[in-house]
Amino acid sequence: MRARARATAILLLAALPGPALAHAAERMVIQTLPTGWSILGAGLVVLLTGLVALVPAPRFAVRDLGRLRLLPRAATGWIATAGWAVLVAIGLWGSRDPFANLMPMTLWVLVWVGLTLASLALGDLWRPIQPWYAPARALRRALGLRGGIGLSRLGHWPAVAGYLGFAWLEIVSLAPADPAGLARVVLLYWLAILALAVAEGEDWPDRGEALSLCFALVSTVAPLWRDGAAWRAGLPGARIVAQGPLPPSAAAFVTLVLAGVTFDGLAETFWWLARIGINPLEFPGRSAVTVVNTLGLLAVWAGCAASVGGAVAAGRALGARGLPGAVILSFLPIAAGYHTAHYLVALLTQGQYAISALNDPLGRGWSLLGLPRHWERFGFLATRDGVTTVWALQVAAILGAHVLAVLLTLRLDRETPPGRQKMLSHLPVTILMVFYTALGLWLLSTPTGA
Repeated sequence: MRARARATAILLLAALPGPALAHAAERMVIQTLPTGWSILGAGLVVLLTGLVALVPAPRFAVRDLGRLRLLPRAATGWIATAGWAVLVAIGLWGSRDPFANLMPMTLWVLVWVGLTLASLALGDLWRPIQPWYAPARALRRALGLRGGIGLSRLGHWPAVAGYLGFAWLEIVSLAPADPAGLARVVLLYWLAILALAVAEGEDWPDRGEALSLCFALVSTVAPLWRDGAAWRAGLPGARIVAQGPLPPSAAAFVTLVLAGVTFDGLAETFWWLARIGINPLEFPGRSAVTVVNTLGLLAVWAGCAASVGGAVAAGRALGARGLPGAVILSFLPIAAGYHTAHYLVALLTQGQYAISALNDPLGRGWSLLGLPRHWERFGFLATRDGVTTVWALQVAAILGAHVLAVLLTLRLDRETPPGRQKMLSHLPVTILMVFYTALGLWLLSTPTGA
């Protein structure tokens, strides 16, 4: 009788209404949407955009909006440096919960995702808050250093190596969101870049550090940006048209950015897990796939670089006269568009945890923003209307990016006159962009198991 009473009480308690913690699975709903038609339609739109080669491409004119003076870079740099020091301290001594600690929430959500999306609209927002410029400048003055040690001769290759490390840390490493471990990595990285900036010059991170170069390149897509004290506006990609061809190291960086976000989506799909012999319904953990995913990341990068280079070479064989370094610039919107689509759900969900971490940064039960505990809501990912809206935004981001990329490709090739020959010579690049359109949307809609 006593056991029966206990079981009855448990059932009654379970039936009482109350808040529950649950994982939102938008992929279960997205399988009911006509994603195949969306992928086909987006690919056809990108392909038909190539017909613009029959007429002159858009001019991508730039308009001056006036001047607005902000805080000097040295001042914002010191503020940012202090902020990163606080984040490292919170990572080392704050909450062990990655969703409640500001260190992983800031790096992976607010910076890696949020700041990237903001820079796509407002230009490079990272450069004023880069945490190396101010301390490197002060140390060089204190030590009486002038000139550098020759790091500039390496071009952007140090940034390529750094971005590959960041991509590996996020996609492959065992615990990318562990607060203490991530804080140690961030601290060591900050010290290493600071030492190199002191040796080479405080402006060196702008071209040799991974995050700085990434934001600088991605922000060239923005329709609004700051050039010194002047604010300018134009069609998305207007700055891409205005700048010169990319050197090989920067071209390698662009293909790596594209490959990183592509493999991030691929690594959790049923298709990839089946290829590496993993049951997607019984994922054994990251330690079981560390080596194969490392090789997979490198293979996808090699594939991206080879496909882009091959399409450019095929176009030149068909009569395109534009420089390869200029054409590769047009792949910047593709990387930016897929980054936006891929991380949109993460921003909408984990972004709420980032706000919660700001509400109680030290895990002491504070409520600095006045938010109640467990205020996060993910119900919109469990309804057809909510997931349809998210899917529509993802399709728009990828489709818009690829259409812009095709137009930029045609505009950047200033030497080939518009007409049938230009359309034919740019067909290989256009077909590649159709493939990336379909691949990006497929990665967002296919089942995942990790």
